[in-house]
Amino acid sequence: MTTLFINIKELIQVRDKSVEKVSGKDMSILPTIKNAFMMIEDEIIINFGPMEKLGNTKADTIIDVTGKLILPTWSDSHTHLVFADTREEEFVDRINGLSYEQIALRGGGILNSAAKLQDKPKEELYNDAAKRLNELIKSGTGSIEIKSGYGLTLNSELKILHVIKKLKENFTIPIKATFLGAHAIPDIYKEKRAAYIQLIIDEMLPEIATQKLADFIDVFCEKGYYTVEETDQILKAGLKYGLVPKIHVNQFNSIGGIKVGVKNNALSVDHLEVLTTKDLAHLKDSETIPVSLPSCSFFLGIPYTDARKIMEANVPLALASDYNPGSTPSGNMNFVVSLACIKMKMTPEEAINAATINGAYASNLSDKVGSISKGKLANFIITKPVKSYSYLPYSFANNCIDEVFLRGKKYE
Repeated sequence: MTTLFINIKELIQVRDKSVEKVSGKDMSILPTIKNAFMMIEDEIIINFGPMEKLGNTKADTIIDVTGKLILPTWSDSHTHLVFADTREEEFVDRINGLSYEQIALRGGGILNSAAKLQDKPKEELYNDAAKRLNELIKSGTGSIEIKSGYGLTLNSELKILHVIKKLKENFTIPIKATFLGAHAIPDIYKEKRAAYIQLIIDEMLPEIATQKLADFIDVFCEKGYYTVEETDQILKAGLKYGLVPKIHVNQFNSIGGIKVGVKNNALSVDHLEVLTTKDLAHLKDSETIPVSLPSCSFFLGIPYTDARKIMEANVPLALASDYNPGSTPSGNMNFVVSLACIKMKMTPEEAINAATINGAYASNLSDKVGSISKGKLANFIITKPVKSYSYLPYSFANNCIDEVFLRGKKYE
């Protein structure tokens, strides 16, 4: 089954499939074709180019998108989509002057979510997560990473990962699962941290590996959570089971987490609201990509990642949502891209690159999504009629999306 899209006002993020990510100054280059066509066969992009080169090409279906742009769907490489309940009461606490760390110290935060999740049936968790995922896809997300970490017991971590597995089975969007048992220290282990870490290593990891429930392993490396040494220990244990490291790092403090992430060949280091020259030096010659989460900075009122500093060091940067009930209760990647431009002073070209091709790299999905490339999945956004792609981040909080296609089919 072939489908031909014609009269595309501008076809955005057109690249050879071999390009996995863009770094530094190259992030300011966004390859496009104006007045373009694109051909897909079943679920794969097979051809594209300027309309004048279309000739007499035939297709089973022809769709005229005059006045509209086509660009790859957003690749969201950092979410906590599976959670039991919202936490708006903590939102009010912050308005009244409490910090994120103060809320966590009194039993809120991650431990609050974990307590609620342990009691919630798996089917209810799945139904809620499926509704959220459906909304994200409609808003243009075409690949997603989802973490555990609101369980903090063997059974509850497995419960979350089984929900993610069911989402993978029932949705056509590419999904990557991350085991984040080291998201916080449960209250009952506050005085015996080493015992909880051994539980992760000796009981959780073997079971997760046996059931093939995760692609990645993640640790929250931060003061009050996991030390650099503990992070190193857990990442190394995950590697033994074939889980690729990721890491939450430098959200509030720089304590050496980036160095340990790079040392363990982490695919990504995420947050980086705090970033030292030393941290950046560790990233320069690595394959590890920094991931910025501007919606978290917006919601918590904390600093934004210094995108310009990263790009000037010729390092790549990805953007992701950090969708979670505590610090980012939105997974809307359109808003993420707008924030990157408004608050991080990224150009539209840089922000779109960070949210598409670099987001795909940060999810280990470069071969499938992230660009308009021959051989990649036909996961793309058709915008409403707009003047240019710069209008997308400019027109923040407005819905500029007309249709979303996943694997060559319109998502309904």
